[in-house]
Amino acid sequence: MPKIAIIAGEASGDLLGAHLMCALKKQRKELSFFGIAGPKMMSEGAQTLYPMERLSVRGYFEVLKHLRGLLKLRKALLQQIIAEKPDVFIGVDAPDFNFWLERKLKKHGIPTIHYVSPSIWAWRGGRIHKIKRAVTHMLALFPFEPALYEKVDLPVTYVGHPLADELPLIPNKKAARELLKLRQSELIIAMLPGSRQSEVQQHADFFVKTAELMTQHHPDAKFIVPFITRETRNIFDKALAKSKDSSLKMNLLFSHAHEAMEAADFVVVASGTATLEAALLKKPMIITYRMPIISWWLLKAMRYIPYVGLPNVLANKYIVPELLQKNATPEKLNEIMVAMLEDKKGLKDIKETFTDIHRTLKQNSAKKSAEVVLSYLP
Repeated sequence: MPKIAIIAGEASGDLLGAHLMCALKKQRKELSFFGIAGPKMMSEGAQTLYPMERLSVRGYFEVLKHLRGLLKLRKALLQQIIAEKPDVFIGVDAPDFNFWLERKLKKHGIPTIHYVSPSIWAWRGGRIHKIKRAVTHMLALFPFEPALYEKVDLPVTYVGHPLADELPLIPNKKAARELLKLRQSELIIAMLPGSRQSEVQQHADFFVKTAELMTQHHPDAKFIVPFITRETRNIFDKALAKSKDSSLKMNLLFSHAHEAMEAADFVVVASGTATLEAALLKKPMIITYRMPIISWWLLKAMRYIPYVGLPNVLANKYIVPELLQKNATPEKLNEIMVAMLEDKKGLKDIKETFTDIHRTLKQNSAKKSAEVVLSYLP
């Protein structure tokens, strides 16, 4: 029975891994999977050696706090994988954790496939030579990535983005509004302050004040804000409780982030994967982000492309505005949002650009990725 070691470090990787496993099993029913998996991968049959939450650590200071435990886990995991002798190893994203494992496993003769190219196009590119030492084959989600690896003769396959396969080219705003019990005639603005508590802490007051200003321009505007945990909702609730604007219409939701964006006329989103989903839903948006000042200085020093949001990276131009750090103020965000909503031609151009991006990324990603993995199996 061919054996595959696979490791995902967070919810987005768990989803990608599950799609890949499903596509693989359609071709080879006898495959077995083990490693670190979340609930979706486990439902596809993956045996997890450690809880995936052990790897879900973000931010410089959080990583430092958990570093000793992570290093100990990684070393133990390496020995377990080597002992099991898998036919191939798949690292799903989580590059800082997986590349070290991949380099060690490659030296033991185990082919290593990395699913989701890290954003070396956004940061200093010297990592690519370290990646080549670790990775046998790279699976790239975006069309501009393969050229980076071809320069150093690292086998790479452009597989597209699974989210583009899942979402229809034409979103169903009407159905999303019916599901969320929103009137079809309302001006709906979705606000996504981030999934982590630290992100919501940074954005909650900022988003509430923006909504207050927007209500002055559009008194009938309704704001919908989805959350995935009770903790993040509580943080936002405290910010909302400080508002003295009795006319503010704001609905806080559990989950339903996708439906909130699909139902919206406009999206305000903290930078991250949600920006790509909003683009695939053809939504005009403003991308914004705040972080602790030390983290900002470190990231700013390493960045060498002007864009932060994936929609702008993929369009290779500022198709939507980015308001970051000190530029992220309620006054600026409100001013730009009001202007964008009044610019009908601009809204049409954004929709057309996002439709082109969707077509480019729609590649039957899971099937293409599975074909690469299968080529390394006996």
